[in-house]
Amino acid sequence: MDGTRMAEGLTPEQLAEAQRNFEVMKQAVEEDLWRIACVMAGKPDDRLLGRTEFEVRDQVLRIGAKAIQTAVNGRKKGGTTAAASSVQNAGQTPDSSSGGKRRS
Repeated sequence: MDGTRMAEGLTPEQLAEAQRNFEVMKQAVEEDLWRIACVMAGKPDDRLLGRTEFEVRDQVLRIGAKAIQTAVNGRKKGGTTAAASSVQNAGQTPDSSSGGKRRS
């Protein structure tokens, strides 16, 4: 899926945040991607699957963790800038039937 389609529906502020995240993530994962490229280049065709596959998957999971950390670090402390929405109070809940007389 191309990036333009994924960006549809984002507000200008969200799009700017996505661009900042992307730039920071590119730098953060460059070494990881290089490591993956070297692992792949150093393996003969018959050894690309199995153990090598798991090594690459481990690296990709690290990249995902860095992406999440980048997004968390990029957000302002304290969460959202909008006021918290109010929720209606729950009505009275029915009494528990536990311990009462049993019907037979």
